[in-house]
Amino acid sequence: MKTLFATLAAILLITAGLTLSGTGVPAPLPGSAGRPVPEWQVSKEWINSKPLRLADLRGKVVLVDFWTYSCINCLRTVPYLNRWYEQYKDRGFVVVGIHTPEFEFEGMHVNVDDAVRRLGIQFPVAQDNDFATWKRYDNLAWPAFYLIDREGKIVFSKYGEGGYGSMENLIRQLLGVDGAVLRDNGADLGRIRTPEIYLGTAHENHETNRRGGGSSDSASKLRVSEFALSGKWSRVEDRASLLSGNGTIALRFNAAKVHLVAGAVAPTEIIVRVDGGAPLRVTVARPQLYTLYDGDEYREHTIQIEIPQRGFDAYSFTFG
Repeated sequence: MKTLFATLAAILLITAGLTLSGTGVPAPLPGSAGRPVPEWQVSKEWINSKPLRLADLRGKVVLVDFWTYSCINCLRTVPYLNRWYEQYKDRGFVVVGIHTPEFEFEGMHVNVDDAVRRLGIQFPVAQDNDFATWKRYDNLAWPAFYLIDREGKIVFSKYGEGGYGSMENLIRQLLGVDGAVLRDNGADLGRIRTPEIYLGTAHENHETNRRGGGSSDSASKLRVSEFALSGKWSRVEDRASLLSGNGTIALRFNAAKVHLVAGAVAPTEIIVRVDGGAPLRVTVARPQLYTLYDGDEYREHTIQIEIPQRGFDAYSFTFG
C-alpha cells in the first residue's frame, strides 16, 4: 500500500468519480481497445491455478479484472464474475483476477486466499503486490476490466461497476454464443451522496477527509462526510489505530448502508448505533470489509461506533 499512497493523490479525483461514488455506468477507457495486451507481471502467488502467462490463454476469451478484496465496488462485481466464469468456461472463457492491494494487509497471501474462498471465487487469481501489472496496463482504479479476444487484443475495457448486461453480451459475441441477455446495469447507486472516506493521514487534503478528528461529543454537529475520533488514537497514512480502549468513531453520511474496512489484533465486538437507535453488535477480527449498517433509507444519518479495547485498526468507510 505504501507504493500506492505515493501516486494516489494524483489520481484521486479521477478514481472518485469512477469507483468510489459508484454512480452511473462507466464508459469504456479511451485508447485501450485494439492495443496489444500487456503481459502481466505478478508474483508467484497464484490461487486456483498454476502461474499463467498470456501465451497460455491464446485462443481463449479473457477478462482481466483488477480488484482488491476489501473494496466494496469490487465485491459487488464478484457474483457477476463468478456466474460468467461458471457459465462460459467450457466455451473458452476465463477470468483472471489481478489482485492489487490498496492496503498493506491486502498483500498478505493468507488474507487473499481466505477472501477468495469466502467469496466463492473459482477463477485464477494472481497477486500484484508491487503494482507491476497495474502499471503495465496504465490502470488507475478498482475495479477495472480488460476484455481480450481470441487473437490477444483488448476489445473493451472500463473502470467501475455497472453495465453487466452489455459486457456479458460482448463476451457471448466473442465466444460465438447466440442470443443476447437482458440489460443489467447492477444496483442503482446514484442516491449515495457520500464518497469513500479514509481514516488515515494520506488523504487529508481530499475534500471528504479535511475535517477528520475532533471529539465525538460533537457528533451531532458533524457535517456530511465528516468523522470524529475520541479516545487515544494514532493516525498513520493508511489507518487510525486505537492505542488504549475505549474509543469511538462518529460519522455523518448520506447513504443507506455503511461498510468499514477494519481489523483487530484479537476478535473485538464493537457497538454500532445509527441515528441514536438500538445498538448493533459487529465482531471485527481479520482485516477486511465489515457491514455496519444495512438500511434502505437514502438520507443523512449519523453513526457512532464504540470500540472496547486497543488493537483496533480502522482504514476507510464506504457506502451503499
